[in-house]
Amino acid sequence: TRVKEIQPWDLSKQLAAGRELVLLDVREPAEFAMLRIPGAINVPRGVLEQSCEWDYDETVPLLAAGRELDIVVICRSGYRSVLVADVMQQMGYISAVSLKTGVRGWNDFEQPLVDSAGNPVDADTADALLAPRLRPDQHKPKTS
Repeated sequence: TRVKEIQPWDLSKQLAAGRELVLLDVREPAEFAMLRIPGAINVPRGVLEQSCEWDYDETVPLLAAGRELDIVVICRSGYRSVLVADVMQQMGYISAVSLKTGVRGWNDFEQPLVDSAGNPVDADTADALLAPRLRPDQHKPKTS
């Protein structure tokens, strides 16, 4: 892949060392409201391009003016974030990386998560919130 990925433990070390990073959570607003990495901002994947440019309702000035910022893109498991980091690189962002394993991996590494009010979310609660909720028709068909 063209996109650099950062492991949760490496991100934790960088944040602890005071490195200035933009934590860009691209999950849907309802996902973000349940739990997030402290300090993360939410820009859902569906409005990313408009959020990164001026003169849109969705414009996020920090992103529109920040092609040179160090950005860590976050999602639930690391799949959406790789796609978004790739798009951001194509848009001229020079340091957009993806959090490998996403918020799930961050939680597995027992790093802090908060809810929309900033209250800590314990690891077991986070696990339950992050667990897939598949309907029967969403499972891969069994082959005989």
